[in-house]
Amino acid sequence: MSNHSMTFWTRILVLTGLVTSMATAQQGATGGQWPTYGGDKGSTKYTPLDQITPDNFNDLKIAWKWDSIDADVVAMDGVRVRPEKFESTPLMVDGVLYTSTSFSQVAAINAGTGETIWKYDTGSWRAGRPSNMGFIHRGVSYWSDGDDERIIIATGDSKLIALNAKTGKPIPSFGEDGRVDLYIGLNRPGTLKSHQVNSPPIICRDVIVTGCVIGDAVRTKEGLRGDVRAYDVRTGEKLWQFVSIPQAGEFGVETWEDESWKYSGNTNVWSLISADEDLNYVYLPFGAPTSDYYGGHRRGDNLFANSLVCVDAATGKRVWHFQTVHHDLWDYDLPCAPNLVDVVVDGKAIKAVAQVSKTGMCYVFDRVTGEPVWPIPEVPVPQTTVPGEQTSPTQPIPNKPPPFATVGVTEETVIDYTPEIKQAALEAIKEFGFAPVFMPPSEKGVYMLPNGGGGANWGGAALDPESSTLYVAWVAYVEFFKVGKPDPNRSSLNYRRVEHHGARGAAGFPLIKPPYSAITAIDLKTGTHAWVAPVGGGDMSGHPKLRGLNIPPTGSGSWAYPLATKTLVIAGNRAGITALNKATGETIGNFRLNDADGNPLGRLTGAPMTYMHEGKQYLVAAISDKDLKGSLLALTLP
Repeated sequence: MSNHSMTFWTRILVLTGLVTSMATAQQGATGGQWPTYGGDKGSTKYTPLDQITPDNFNDLKIAWKWDSIDADVVAMDGVRVRPEKFESTPLMVDGVLYTSTSFSQVAAINAGTGETIWKYDTGSWRAGRPSNMGFIHRGVSYWSDGDDERIIIATGDSKLIALNAKTGKPIPSFGEDGRVDLYIGLNRPGTLKSHQVNSPPIICRDVIVTGCVIGDAVRTKEGLRGDVRAYDVRTGEKLWQFVSIPQAGEFGVETWEDESWKYSGNTNVWSLISADEDLNYVYLPFGAPTSDYYGGHRRGDNLFANSLVCVDAATGKRVWHFQTVHHDLWDYDLPCAPNLVDVVVDGKAIKAVAQVSKTGMCYVFDRVTGEPVWPIPEVPVPQTTVPGEQTSPTQPIPNKPPPFATVGVTEETVIDYTPEIKQAALEAIKEFGFAPVFMPPSEKGVYMLPNGGGGANWGGAALDPESSTLYVAWVAYVEFFKVGKPDPNRSSLNYRRVEHHGARGAAGFPLIKPPYSAITAIDLKTGTHAWVAPVGGGDMSGHPKLRGLNIPPTGSGSWAYPLATKTLVIAGNRAGITALNKATGETIGNFRLNDADGNPLGRLTGAPMTYMHEGKQYLVAAISDKDLKGSLLALTLP
């Protein structure tokens, strides 16, 4: 065969491989397993399992309950620390569940019985309570090369630990006796008050990529920078560090005016990360810079805050980025892992990435090039009146999809059950005025919707790759807040948030119309909404001012955690587990978190997952009781 012919056939094989990749990539958790936090590394939170269906969902029973091993620590003499909400989503590989606990302990659990196989205490709790998020941890990561199997945890006291998946013992050749100190290499000394990790890292091929939690309750313009770092999964060797706030001479440094890049902090990936192992790219959702609600000390757009950044997993080099909020003054982080999806739009096959945000908006890009799938124009927004502040004149607002959540306190969003109720809300709003999205903080005070919690939060969205439908969980909570001058003896900030609380209208009604928590189904082929469905209960029908009106469920106002299967959309929420019709959003059933005698077991506090074991599909979620004792609850069909 000639060299020319070999080149021709090589091209054909490469093209065939690309087509195959487009057809098979990001298909969710396959083989009945759940090997990563989001099901697959594209964070689809999807499985093609179909044993649990609309016809039998209401037949689900509790198969087993596993109580967190944190209780062993609490029972020790002299221990005064207490766990907080149990938020872990376990993994399932070959019949074994792997979970973290609120104290950053690790356990392996029999997938069929809930019995503990092994447990490992990282000792993280001995350092004390992490100040920003407290004793909260969301899971571990799994890696295997076929022979070697490892569980990786990044802990609340900033250690990266590798354990043997079979035995739970530390891997001696990883770092120093199985652990790496994540305080090493920070731009400032890290402590529990400034730096923690509570989300599982992503592992792309053989590279561990981890973000961090940076303390939010700042009183100074100076802060710890939230760089993202990568380590070799076998040795723990540090491979690269993505500097989240560009330094002198680096790309984007001019977006931090007056050399504010020298002292500004935060700008961290505190939540989950996604990866495309075919491309060897990781997708980093960054949060807000220091401080959340006043930016007069950091004028400019402030890259890479509030940006989705695609980096090469081998080198840490930026491939592309998109900033969703310029010069953030609202704490509008990118709060969750983006969802990777292979989709056909207007006849064109696109390897896409969809990022949902606290802004209540979904930003969709070609994940190879970073080009928006639909235009995201810069739209003029209200400007600041706070001395020394400098707001961005525009913000990027997608043409498609439309906002998945209610955004802005406006004439269109005000509650309108009756003319009397609407007028009472308008009177309540009159003093401070309407607040479209991106209304900046003021000394008088403003309403904010979404508030600093979102919109979307870390529960994010689930993706059905078969229909290219994104199921986004969100809340609508109106916050009133204002900024003012702090005590100069306690703060180097010119202004900081001095008041914030929920805002309500007259007679106890919310200012805005429902829903107050919901799931929106977005068709990513067209950029349109398929449906919006309230979740988590919520019932106003008994209010005396609403007698005789047909008031549908409003949603409870608490976040849900979505999961998609071949047959259902499942929404874990505070009240329990709700099943929705994938095509319409209609509620199929609710599993209340009660034991066989009807006694409440607690409330759901972690994102659910599902798997197949010995011919049975299980649905598992973390719950916390009234004393914040954590458990994993497994459901299956009789």
